[in-house]
Amino acid sequence: MERMQSGKSKPIVVGIGEILWDMLPTGKKIGGAPVNFVYHASRLGAEGYAISAVGNDELGRALLQELDERSIRHLIEKVPYPTGTVQIVLKEGIPEYRINERVAWDHLSPTSDAIDLVERADAICFGTLGQRSGQSRETIQSILSFTSENAYRCFDINLRQHYYTKTCIEESLYLANVLKINDEELQLLREMFQLEGPDKEIVDWFMARYNLRMLVLTAGASYSTVYTLQEESTLPTPQVEVVDTVGAGDAFLGALVVSLLKGVSLRKAHEFAVKTAAFVCTKAGAWPVYEAKDIETTYDR
Repeated sequence: MERMQSGKSKPIVVGIGEILWDMLPTGKKIGGAPVNFVYHASRLGAEGYAISAVGNDELGRALLQELDERSIRHLIEKVPYPTGTVQIVLKEGIPEYRINERVAWDHLSPTSDAIDLVERADAICFGTLGQRSGQSRETIQSILSFTSENAYRCFDINLRQHYYTKTCIEESLYLANVLKINDEELQLLREMFQLEGPDKEIVDWFMARYNLRMLVLTAGASYSTVYTLQEESTLPTPQVEVVDTVGAGDAFLGALVVSLLKGVSLRKAHEFAVKTAAFVCTKAGAWPVYEAKDIETTYDR
């Protein structure tokens, strides 16, 4: 896979799909895996863009203001549906989620500006949740079809509740060249595709069947492995004082992709991704303020 297109000062990284507010007991926090990925890529030196939709309401205006304040560029439609929210209730400290339906990001439209953007992009991230409605699924897949052959087309599978189907997963895999998945999701895919054998055999099967160039497997506090056609890198997860794990996987993928776009070796990119995810776990929320030098300073003392 090639580095970013020549002549650019920064790689262009795009997230397309859900954008929402996590409605926590302590207040609202911006969320959505694709925009989390863009946020962390932006912190680490990319020119980040979010493609999604919000409602013409106070939550939508607040969300756009938040993106502007964090220097995330965006192609955000305003549609006649409420801005997306996720209700989070803590029961004995354990969060329970209700992802509200029929919201703005369920009604994306393919715009010429979005197509122009992805044609220039060095990386794009999408998942299954953003495709839960027929309209947004068709839009996301249509826009993805215009992405450069050399770009990282990252399918962060991100299985949530009942908002995915085997058909959607397969369609997404055919459009992607990178799959990010955690160990629990890998087990779900084993059952869904009726596959048996060790993890490496399952990974090889997916890479061969869907012509993937890279597969990223994370296993929480244990380890992570990055597979490519040429090499494989496995690293343990650093032991840190965890504040919360929100956004850690998105930070991992953002750091990995930006490092690779800058021409870093797979091993070095993986090491930086692991450090970045661990650093984010020591901070509250998915969007801590930091720079690349903060990651290296923390772990190279």
